[in-house]
Amino acid sequence: MKLAFFNDYQLGVITEGGIVDISNALSGISYHTPQELMKMVIEDFDNLQPTIEDAAASGEATALESVRLKPPLPRPGQLVCLAGNYIEPDSPSRGDFNAFLKSPTGIIATNETVQLPKADVTVFHFEPELAIVIGKTAKHLSEANALEHVFGYTQFIDVSARGLPGGFFLGKSWHTFAPMGPALVTADEVDDGNALSVKLWINDALQHDFSTNSMARFIPELLAEVTNVLTLEPGDVVSTGTHHEALTAIGDSDTVKLSIEGFGPELAVVVRDPLKRTAWRG
Repeated sequence: MKLAFFNDYQLGVITEGGIVDISNALSGISYHTPQELMKMVIEDFDNLQPTIEDAAASGEATALESVRLKPPLPRPGQLVCLAGNYIEPDSPSRGDFNAFLKSPTGIIATNETVQLPKADVTVFHFEPELAIVIGKTAKHLSEANALEHVFGYTQFIDVSARGLPGGFFLGKSWHTFAPMGPALVTADEVDDGNALSVKLWINDALQHDFSTNSMARFIPELLAEVTNVLTLEPGDVVSTGTHHEALTAIGDSDTVKLSIEGFGPELAVVVRDPLKRTAWRG
């Protein structure tokens, strides 16, 4: 199932015909924010799934081109990202485990704009990543039980400003630096999160083309590592890192599109820079 928010944060299911509004089927749920609604759906999904499936099957689909898709997790309590986490020609060993927190206030939707800051940045990178959505409270997980705590997955671009002081958090937590979605794909639709094709285009030219099978630490292991340090709650997001080999500079007026195999609509953004810095790519 592909869950998504659209227009004024109505909750829908993306089908082959478009998106079906399931808001009426969930009218008995009391919530204050879209994030709270999605968290409640995640926590009670075993009970809600038949109702959601019936609503999606019986409802009328609206073409995706006719709606404005929103992020599926607008404000997760925690947005955890991994630094690296891929075996690459320049990094043939696993290396040390390295994770960091990124501000969830930077989350934006597909077809929105990444605004580059005026800061004195060496280069801007857009890192294509598979993100994990947590389904159950997770603390001190083992590799054996880690996947039991995964509700689903979504597409994520970890935008990075290089060359600034302050480490990962300040370099990666600017406004609009966390494009996400548009679909939250439930775990039952993903046979193996470490066997997915990840592609990213810059101005319609394919730049990244790699498999999640080349992660240095597969999903069960990385969740065990993360939850050894902190507790994850339903609706939290853990992004799994990127393959750095094809990273290239991004600048004003570039368009960037991410597609993960089987995840449905692309995650697409346009880039704007008040200083009109453009990227040189050889």
